[in-house]
Order: sequence, then structure tokens, then C-alpha cells
Amino acid sequence: MSSITGPLNVTSTFVTFFAVVGPPKVMLTFAQVARERSAPVARRVALLASAASAILGALCAWTAPYVTEFFHISAESLELAGGIIFFLYAVGLVLGFHFGGDSEEQADEMHPLISGFRELLLPYVVSPLAVTAVLVESISRDGWAWRSSVVASFVAVAAIDAVCMVATTGLLRKVHTTTLEMCSRLLGLLLAAVGVELFLTGLDRAISGWPAGSH
Repeated sequence: MSSITGPLNVTSTFVTFFAVVGPPKVMLTFAQVARERSAPVARRVALLASAASAILGALCAWTAPYVTEFFHISAESLELAGGIIFFLYAVGLVLGFHFGGDSEEQADEMHPLISGFRELLLPYVVSPLAVTAVLVESISRDGWAWRSSVVASFVAVAAIDAVCMVATTGLLRKVHTTTLEMCSRLLGLLLAAVGVELFLTGLDRAISGWPAGSH
């Protein structure tokens, strides 16, 4: 998480994105998606979600300075908000709550592609921690060249996610529900710690800036 608060180069940016939205974070949710759908549909869900995530990440990176300036948002505010949202999502995993729309079983039967995309929406497509990381990394330096490098790193991670999900769809469809539930709650504990760390980092930076702004 230290690279989120102090990006050094394209490599560290890529590692940051891989940590917050790479296969270890996405595959668990996709396993549930794959088990409830046919392999071809699950693969289409993976490709669609990865494409949407890449597009959203690119838009966030390229527009970060303008968005943060328009809404008067600081990097500290992004870290605080992202940490809170990510922590709440992680607590949901620990407690066994599944975020999504109502009547999931009916939606799966009628629109398996759309419902599968919705299941990947929060942890992958609009991951609070990933969006926060993209915005913070993008505003850490000036210039379109740097923001384009941030975009390239994020798109590369999304492509890796897509390859991993498509390649392991058949295997993930055979994983037992109990195993997925155990892994989900364990991941929730780890992600809760990540959310707390992000929040505390933003809080520390905000408090550190108060004395300087008061003079």
C-alpha cells in the first residue's frame, strides 16, 4: 500500500494496481460467477467486466486532475473515502453479505450475462480501492505522458485478469461452495485491513497538513 501514497515509476504503479485489482482480488468473486453460469457465458462476463474496468480506469486516470480540481478533492480525501468504502465491502465479505441487485436467481436465469457483470461490478469494475489508486497515482505527477503510463499499467492488469479468468473458468466451475465461502471470508479479513490502512494513511496525511495550513 505504500506505493499508493508515493508512486515512483511505472513499475511501482503496475504493482499497485496488481495488488488492488489483480487476479488475487478478482478470481474469488469470478469463481462464484462461473459456478452459476455456463462456461461460455462466464467467459463473456469476464471479458466484458475486464473491458469495462479498463475503460473506467483509463477515464479516471486521464481526467483525474480536472475531476479533483472541479470537486476540490485532495489525495487525502480520496484515501479516506476509498478506505471507508473498501472497509465496508470487506466487512460484508466477512459477514457473508453479497452486494448486488435483488432477485439474483431470477436475474441469472433471464439475464445471466448482465447479472454476472453486476456481481463483478463493485469488486472489479468500480473497485473503490482501484479507483482511488488510479486517481492518486494520476495526480501525483503532471503531464499527459505520465497519465498515459498510468492508463497503460491499469489496462495491463485488466488484461491479465481477463486471461486468468478465461483460462480457469472450467476449473472454477468445479470449486465447492463451502470452499468459496471460506476463501471469501478470509479475503474479507485481509481486505478490511487494507481498507483501514488506506484510511489511516489518508488521515495521517490530512493531519500532517493542518499545521502548515493554519499559519
